[in-house]
Amino acid sequence: MSSLLLPVALTAALTLAPGAPGVDEQYLPADKSGFLTSRTAASRVWATVQKEGGLGEIFYPTIGGPSARALSFVVTDGHRISAPSRVTTSQSDPDSLSFRQTLSGRTWRLVASYTVDPQRSTVLVRTDFSGTGQLYAIYDPALGNSRGGDTGSTSGRALTATDGGISSALAAEPPFQATSNGFAGVSDGPTDLRDGRMDWHYTTAAAGNLVQTAAIGHRHTTIALGFADSPSGALSAASQSLGRGFTSVARSYAYGWKQYLKGLKPPPRGLSGHERTLYRTSAMVLAASEDKANPGAYVAAPAAPWAFGTDDPSGPYHLVWSRDLYQIAVALIAAGDKAGANRALDFLFDVQQKPDGSFPQNSQVDGTPVWGGLQLDEVALPLVLAYRLGRTDAETWTHVKRAADFLLSYEQAPATPQERWENQSGYSPNTIATEIAGLVCAASLARANGDATSAERYLATADEWRARVKSWTVTSTGPYSPKPYFLRLTKDGNPNAGTTYNIGDSGPSNVDQRRVVDPSFLELVRLGALPADDPDIRNTLRVVDAQLGVPTRNGFFWHRASFDGFGEKQDGSQWEYNLPDDSLLTHGRAWPLLSGERGDYELAAGDPRTARSRLATMARATGPGNMLPEQVWDQNPPPGRIPGTPTYSATPLVWSHAQYIRLAQNLAAGRVLDTPDVVADRYLSNSSPVS
Repeated sequence: MSSLLLPVALTAALTLAPGAPGVDEQYLPADKSGFLTSRTAASRVWATVQKEGGLGEIFYPTIGGPSARALSFVVTDGHRISAPSRVTTSQSDPDSLSFRQTLSGRTWRLVASYTVDPQRSTVLVRTDFSGTGQLYAIYDPALGNSRGGDTGSTSGRALTATDGGISSALAAEPPFQATSNGFAGVSDGPTDLRDGRMDWHYTTAAAGNLVQTAAIGHRHTTIALGFADSPSGALSAASQSLGRGFTSVARSYAYGWKQYLKGLKPPPRGLSGHERTLYRTSAMVLAASEDKANPGAYVAAPAAPWAFGTDDPSGPYHLVWSRDLYQIAVALIAAGDKAGANRALDFLFDVQQKPDGSFPQNSQVDGTPVWGGLQLDEVALPLVLAYRLGRTDAETWTHVKRAADFLLSYEQAPATPQERWENQSGYSPNTIATEIAGLVCAASLARANGDATSAERYLATADEWRARVKSWTVTSTGPYSPKPYFLRLTKDGNPNAGTTYNIGDSGPSNVDQRRVVDPSFLELVRLGALPADDPDIRNTLRVVDAQLGVPTRNGFFWHRASFDGFGEKQDGSQWEYNLPDDSLLTHGRAWPLLSGERGDYELAAGDPRTARSRLATMARATGPGNMLPEQVWDQNPPPGRIPGTPTYSATPLVWSHAQYIRLAQNLAAGRVLDTPDVVADRYLSNSSPVS
């Protein structure tokens, strides 16, 4: 077939786009197939790659909020839009967060390669188009973390957009053939191009849901999307990046990642080729999730799944969570990036920590609290991290003491207002494990700072909570086993009582707490509070496997809790806010990170072979571009989906990548490095009794 770009009808330029403000469209699906940012502080832009084709959310000037909803591509055949029938995404360099995408239509093929300019805040795309059809770039800005309020204009052969103090510029080399500004769903490119032709050439658009369209007139084109605090600054950034050329920029970008990887521990021996690539990718995903203006602020994910995609400004996955930050920092230690872990602890103590010693449920990357909940594991885990990093200095000790004193003074402790999964209160074995470990670690740091009185107080409380954890959380009258087993939590500290609560997330109401289990109790073993061969631990494993286990062709996974509804609806449509109890409309699926945590337990239990299989299971859970998801489909997926493959949940979930690194390094070491030795020495050496 001959290669032919169809001519664009160059009608007279129109002035102001009609239809303001246009349609507000939520952010794109969260199952990303790539994640990019430069290793340099000079470039303050992050980009995600959409599995459906093109780029999704592009973040600027921080990773705490998008400044673009999408940069996508449309092909027309002169009569209609010619949609791609196949899209594939691959990591084009295993030692860099570099990605290439191939979109194939009936008569055309587009290869798009993505990179970021290390010298400035510009995303570059090289497009190689073959076949017949006309190629267009469709840019949907969301400047300043708001999808509305963007104004647009044509600047020569480029397009600029502005909202407040943030601007973008879309330019190309060779230059675009034609451009237009419009409003989503009314006067934008996708609406105009339905008949296969670009008829509108609006030079300006007032504030609204702006979409900008550019016709690409050459087979091989480099597109630059630059960001700055003014239109001229953004246009200058885009122009300078184009002047460097895609090949030069891409080489410099990849070099930065290769140098970062060289500074880490090498991937453990014995990994397969895919597992080794995933290990390196995971290390880079962790590093890429750190904000550049706020060192140590690592966000949960560069994605907004389900109804969270409607949030404006963007929602919780773009925030910093003390718990997630601990998981990430421990993985950074395991990978060999101790400096990154120290920055995380500095952020926790110097930026996030409240005057009373507690931590916000989550915060923006500058530390501003967002949600108002209190989760005691998020207070305790920074203490464990401080111990793991050997931070015995007096300044760190002041922060440790405030947090540890808060745990002791909190009236309901060790019961927590919110546990690990955030939608329940009570006595959680997972939270109590973090509190015990946190206090023992705090006691060690207290001694290092000459405060024996505080050390004794912390140890006495930790000992008491450890001695009572089973009396609060292990039932001997539950329906799942005649033997005792751990519950997700108890509302009243009486695990043999039939106390009921509502599950939430469209789940059932008035559920007997003895019917709700959760694999997270294994933190008692991982943090050294209980031995792996504890009979109640072992029996709970059997209960959890029977109630929550998900066997798939990719391996064995687990749901996060009984009756969980945090996931898609049965047909695959999205989870929504405020679904009514007992509607059972949504279904939480299986979490790959739980497979990693099970592997940690099995390693502690002396079964490295099975633990090794969990790492392989996690590796098989990846989506395109070696991205690890929050969840994979269970045995009841929507039509066309396969159990054990990524759902539409947040991908990449940074915690998932962190757990993969941790398990890989634990396996290499032959022991669970996450276990603080001061906790293990106190509770596992002398096997003190637990009631």
